[in-house]
Amino acid sequence: MFLKVRHNDDASLVEVLNVKQLFNPFDTQVQGRLHGGEEMQDPQEYAKSELLFPSGEALPRCWLDSHYQG
Repeated sequence: MFLKVRHNDDASLVEVLNVKQLFNPFDTQVQGRLHGGEEMQDPQEYAKSELLFPSGEALPRCWLDSHYQG
């Protein structure tokens, strides 16, 4: 799954390497790899609160808030 970083002005996307981390509201970070050039970047941790869908829509609250009761 590809997401973008909230405060990143370029069009680079982050490939989420472990989607289970993304769906788990108890994980505050996900491991991902930045895609913004020709070279493969090393994986790094990204705060879920700083990630958005490529359309600009925020992540669902149930993925971020462990106390959410929808």
